[in-house]
Parts: sequence; structure tokens; C-alpha cells
Amino acid sequence: MLTSGECELTIHPSPFYLMFLPRQHTCLLDFVSRYRVSPRLFRRIADAVTAFDNYFQEKENNAGKTGANPYQKILACFKMLATGLPPLAFEREFGISKTVLAESLKRFVWAVVTLFEAEYLRAPNQLDIESLLQVAETRGFPGMIGSIDCMHWEWENCPVGWFGEHQGHTGHKPTIILEAVAGPNLWIWHAFFGLPGSLNDINVPHRSHVFDDLAAGKGPPVSFSVNGNDYDMGYYLADGIYPDWATLVKGIARLTNP
Repeated sequence: MLTSGECELTIHPSPFYLMFLPRQHTCLLDFVSRYRVSPRLFRRIADAVTAFDNYFQEKENNAGKTGANPYQKILACFKMLATGLPPLAFEREFGISKTVLAESLKRFVWAVVTLFEAEYLRAPNQLDIESLLQVAETRGFPGMIGSIDCMHWEWENCPVGWFGEHQGHTGHKPTIILEAVAGPNLWIWHAFFGLPGSLNDINVPHRSHVFDDLAAGKGPPVSFSVNGNDYDMGYYLADGIYPDWATLVKGIARLTNP
């Protein structure tokens, strides 16, 4: 159970009040569903961004009226990112003009990249690889570096001339493909976005740079044994449609005894 210090979140003054207490699980779930982030992680990001850029700090205007609360602005940024809707859609909900919301979103994205890029938005180093391998082995996957998969992101405003190129197997609507690699703790350390939806898991890896170091012989040193066989190359867990490469291990649909 979360402690009150981890999940309590109060915003004041603002046109609305949000309070999350340990016993109000429905409120906690509602916050996560609305903003795609836990209150604890939100507070960590919001406090860091506010300290980095004083644009988010609460100030008084020339008329002596107090502006928006920092949490209020950053909540709006999370809502815009979670829903993909423009600032105009949230003017009434957050009591902030679309101009301020648009500027807040630009500054929020820049602050997050600047503050967290060195720790999170990067490829894993040797220490990270060792940690990933250790966690994966404790869960029954020795030698696994991460899990790789692709998803199709619907492109609502795709130009008519590009419609056929981006129309894939997911339906009649054009999509853009996102390839991602996640570790056992859901750290997504690789994201390759922008390929047309007419491609799939078979041909996306040929265009992705996730295997560039491995192809150049610069892959991370990995050694493990399975069923008495020794291996010197890590692998990614993938679904059945992926190519039959040595570095891709697919799940077993039905486990049977030998």
C-alpha cells in the first residue's frame, strides 16, 4: 500500500482540487487513467521541471492576480500528451488560455529532455546491460537484453498522397510504426518511430538501428548457458512474426515436455 507521502497530491489554488489519500484507490486509478502517470512520478517530474524553468512557477501579473499553479500547468501538459488533443481543448478544464498551454507544453518537453535525457533517454551502457541480464535471469530468461515489438500509431491527418503508403494490415486507416525495446522493469531504452504502416515486424528490423552495433561486431559482451549449451550473444524476446535471427527468441505457444 502506498504511504500518504507517496500518493497524496493537492493542488491549490486552482479552479479544481485533486487530493489522493491512501484509502481512496478509485481516485488514484482515476488519476492514472486521466494523465497516464502515477501521482508520485508526476510530482517528481513536476517539481524538477518547475525548479528548472521558472515559467512554471506561480507568479502575479501586473494587476496583482495570481497565475496558474505549477502543478496545474504541468497536469495540462500530461493531459495533452496523453490524449493528443490541442491546447484549445483544455482551456475550460484547466482555466488556462490556449496560448499559455501551448507555451507550457513546448517548455515542458524541452525541460524533460534536458533534465532526464542523460539517465533515461539513451541506450544502455555496460552496467545497464549487466543489470538487465541479472534481472532477466532471475525471471527465467538468461541472456535476454529486452523485449522488442512494434505498434501501429493511427495517423488521423495523413496527407491523401501518402495514404496508400501508410495503410497497413490494421485496417483502412493510415498508421505510423513505433518500434520499442523494453527491459524487465519496463525501462523503454529504444524507440524507433516514423516508418509507414505498410511495413510490419518482418521488415522493420531491417530499417531499425537497434541491431547496428551487433551487425558491426560491437554488441555488448554476454555469456550464458542453457541446457548445457554456451552462448556469447544476448537476445531479444519477440513474437512469432519476427525474422528467424539468432538474436531474436520467440515465445513458445504451447510448452510440452520433451
